[in-house]
Amino acid sequence: MRLPFTKMQGAGNDFIVLDATRGAIDLTPAQLQRLGDRRFGVGADQILAVERSSTPGIDFRYRIFNGASGDEVEHCGNGARCFVRYVHARGLTDKRTVRVQTVNNVLQLQLRDDGRVTVDMNKPRFDHAALPFDTAGLQPRRGQDGRSEFELWPLAGVELAVLSMGNPHAVLRVADVDAAPVAVLGPQIECDPHFPRRVNVGFVQPLSRNAVRLRVHERDAGETLACGTGACAAVVAGIRLGWLDRVVDVHTHGGTLQIEWPHDEGSVLMTGPAETVFEGEIEL
Repeated sequence: MRLPFTKMQGAGNDFIVLDATRGAIDLTPAQLQRLGDRRFGVGADQILAVERSSTPGIDFRYRIFNGASGDEVEHCGNGARCFVRYVHARGLTDKRTVRVQTVNNVLQLQLRDDGRVTVDMNKPRFDHAALPFDTAGLQPRRGQDGRSEFELWPLAGVELAVLSMGNPHAVLRVADVDAAPVAVLGPQIECDPHFPRRVNVGFVQPLSRNAVRLRVHERDAGETLACGTGACAAVVAGIRLGWLDRVVDVHTHGGTLQIEWPHDEGSVLMTGPAETVFEGEIEL
């Protein structure tokens, strides 16, 4: 089959976007892996499928597949920004704000006048079952105010804050993100048995109360140039641990994301760029 696609990127996190609004695109894991392969396919961190929604109040379905494994995953914030730019460019909607259904969530995406996109990433979750995270045999250190959400968990010789942004994240603070052992600690923590479904690992270096540098090792993909949910997780962890204020610029290798968490009971808002790189077709 010949499959048309659009290659997009958001802060260096790159995606293959497929239009499934006119009919289902049922690809096998092997075909998805071929698409995501940077030598034998198109190459991307994630593959995004745009589908029509039959649910009232929901504009589209938003499906996300890992470019390395072909597995469907829960969430991708940088991909969500590309999603709304794509549906506008294709004429699939003229709404500036759209609501999309992922495998486990509903997201609101807003196309701003300056071309950037703001994504309502919903509320972070701290219950261990949401990740999931098995605490057996681990003794946490309490954070600033003694609440369970502020616990830091000892694992792999470091202390981790754990939370879900619709997908699982472990966040550790480092003094110098350039010197952080991302290639070693990232896979080690990702595959630790305390995370039964594995975990994304963020290495965050606070620069001030309103700015951080961040590198993220993503499940199955390894280190990427940016990770939207990882940026949200890092900022939420930093706020709850008393390191950061409520609006933070997150500097990644791929670009800068603005993350805002207005209050503890509110949604996390992520604003950043998204753009088309090229379009094409591939034989699968």
